Amino acid sequence: MKKKIAGGAAVIAASIVLLAGCVEKTGTPADQSAKPPVISGDYLGRTPPGAAPELFAKGIVSTGLYERDVAMTPDGNELYFGLIDGGYVTIAVMTRSGGVWSGPEIAPFCDNPDVYDLEPHITPDGRQFLFLSTRPRDGQEAKKGWANQDIWAMDRTPDGWSRPYNLGAPVNTDAPEFFPSVARSGAIYFTRDEGQGGRSRSLILRARPVQPAEPGGPRYAEPEVLPPAVNPGDHQFNAFVDPDEKYLIVCMAGRQDNIAACDYYVCFRGEDDTWTGPVNMGTAVNTPGNNLGSPYVSPDGRYFFFASNRQSDTAAPERERTYRSIQRMAAEPQNGDADIYWMDASFIESLRPAPTGK
Repeated sequence: MKKKIAGGAAVIAASIVLLAGCVEKTGTPADQSAKPPVISGDYLGRTPPGAAPELFAKGIVSTGLYERDVAMTPDGNELYFGLIDGGYVTIAVMTRSGGVWSGPEIAPFCDNPDVYDLEPHITPDGRQFLFLSTRPRDGQEAKKGWANQDIWAMDRTPDGWSRPYNLGAPVNTDAPEFFPSVARSGAIYFTRDEGQGGRSRSLILRARPVQPAEPGGPRYAEPEVLPPAVNPGDHQFNAFVDPDEKYLIVCMAGRQDNIAACDYYVCFRGEDDTWTGPVNMGTAVNTPGNNLGSPYVSPDGRYFFFASNRQSDTAAPERERTYRSIQRMAAEPQNGDADIYWMDASFIESLRPAPTGK
């Protein structure tokens, strides 16, 4: 979580679905007795997007709240996303059973409102769930706010996800570690904030699994800082790795080719583990303003999801404002807080630089 750039606020209420439609254009609350619509089908039954980004599940996932971060199980039956409201940072979940999706609920492992949980990720084999959490380690003092940022994990069991446990050294250190993403090889990619002496500096690291792992020993080898193609400056963070490690989508700030304060870039990996890039993902993804750092590609590789705080034309400053219109705007997506967008992911590979002759 690169909080200085990707942070934000929203109005959190008890029910996401209710917030999306609780105020009619007259300003009168909607009928509370009406049953929520039945949601079925892959991707919550939404019509697949094309080359242009679209709000994902408007009124269900993308609402007037601050939403970011997407994670799905390989079978498509569990969908997780992040919610932020100032001092309340958590993960929501929707599950599909008998072909029907449940409404969004706070994930059961996010049961401490004093703890920040965010940035869910499910491994390609569906056996492990990783996420950022500020919950204290054993023997560590509990602190409020963004202190104690570590990567935590849960394992899939016959009864669901296990209790969360700290991923431990050498991935986690006294520095903040966040935004985990795991490849099919078992390598974990993540961000570490290595700011020193008042200088803010975040880097993308990779830790390969220890094979064979010894009982009670570390699960990962010492992390390595990825090369300058991935870490060209001081502010790169929140990277999603393709399961086959063909590319890495990275959030970067402070570059001359930034369209916004923070843009999405893609770096490509060769068979010899060399990296090329970064390549700006273009104006369809990056828009003027402060885009949010939250990339994700669906398990089937078909769709690219990302968070953005772009505003709709109806939220333009010159629009006539009334108290009721502001209420309506706060309950709708594209109000200046983060929303989740999705688009066809086939364009990503088209950004790969052509090979150069030797």
